[in-house]
Amino acid sequence: MLARTLLAAVAIAAPVLVSASAFASPNDLTIVPRGDSLRDAMQSAYAQPFTAVTGMPVRQENWEGGIDTLHTQAKATDDPWDLVLVDADELSAGCGEGLFEKLDWSAIGGKDHYAPQAVSDCGVGAVIVATVLAWDKDKLPIAPTWSDFWDVAKYPGKRGLRKGARGNLEIALMADGVAPGDVYKTLSSADGLDRAFRKLDQLKPYIEWWSTQTEAAHILASGDVLMTSAPSGQIAVMAEQGHKNFGLQFTASLSELQSWVIMKGSPLLRAAQQFLYFTGMPAVEARLLQQSGDGGLTKGLNEALSPELASMSPSNPANLGAGLRIDTAFWHDNLPKLRQRFDAWQGH
Repeated sequence: MLARTLLAAVAIAAPVLVSASAFASPNDLTIVPRGDSLRDAMQSAYAQPFTAVTGMPVRQENWEGGIDTLHTQAKATDDPWDLVLVDADELSAGCGEGLFEKLDWSAIGGKDHYAPQAVSDCGVGAVIVATVLAWDKDKLPIAPTWSDFWDVAKYPGKRGLRKGARGNLEIALMADGVAPGDVYKTLSSADGLDRAFRKLDQLKPYIEWWSTQTEAAHILASGDVLMTSAPSGQIAVMAEQGHKNFGLQFTASLSELQSWVIMKGSPLLRAAQQFLYFTGMPAVEARLLQQSGDGGLTKGLNEALSPELASMSPSNPANLGAGLRIDTAFWHDNLPKLRQRFDAWQGH
C-alpha cells in the first residue's frame, strides 16, 4: 500500500519538477545525511525516486556533525556539498555565519506546508530523531518508565545507556521525578547537576554503555540488556528486520530536530530546491519513516499513516508532546565542562 502511494506521489510531482537537462552543472547533487542507517534509508526512499523523476543523479556523503566540518566544506572547490542535514545548534551557527543559503520557501512548497518548528531562514525541518526507552516485550510485558529503568530490584538485568553526558543527565533527572519541563532549569544549577550524577551513581554497576545506534540495537537484540536508551528509528527498523518484539516508550523521550540546509554558493541550487520540494511530500516522507523510523515534518504526514506507523513516528504529535525537546543552546554552552565531569565520573 505504501509503495503504491509513493508511486502515485511521484507521478503527481513529475510535471512540476524540471529535467536533468535543464541544469547547467553536470555534477551530481550531493546530499549529506547523518548516520549510516539514515543514509541507507534515504537512498531508497529519497535519492532513487528523485533521480527517477528528474534524471538528476544523487550522490550521498556521510558526516558526524560539527561546525568546523561545515567551515571546511564551505571553502571546498572539489566535490562540494549541496544539501546537509544539521542539528539545531549547527543550523543557528551556520546560518548566522553565512555558511548556508537563505531559503526561497516558494520554491520548496511554502512555509505553510510544514510544521511550524520546521521553518527557519536557512533550514527546513527534515526529521525528528527521538531517543526512547526501548525494551524487549517478550521479557518485560509492561511499558516501563525511566523510574522502572532504575529499579533493578523489581526488574533485574543490565541497562543500556549511551556513553556521554548529553541525554543521560536529562534521563537521570526524569527518573528521579523531575518533570520534563523542569529538566533544564534543574540542570542549570549546581545542586541539579549533583542530583543527576547521584541518580546515575545508583545505576552505574548495571550499565552497559553503547556509542553508536547500531550498538544500542545490538545489545537489546542480543539480550545483553533488558532495557536501553536508544534512537527509536534504529529499534523500530531492527524490530521489523529481525522480527523482534521490541517496545518504544515515547513518554519522557528526548527529541531533536534535524534540518536540511543548502550550502552557500551551491552550483546546484535549483536541483537542491527541487529535492526539498520532492522529499517534502507526505507520501515520500512516509516511505522514509517506514525504512528508517525517523519522522518527517510535513503537515499531513502523521494523519495519513496507518496506526502502526503512527505509533512509531517521532513527529506524531502524541509522541512528540509526551517527551522533552533537547535544549541545544544549553548543551552548546555546557557540553565541554559536563563532558569532562561525566568522563571523570564514568572512569571511576
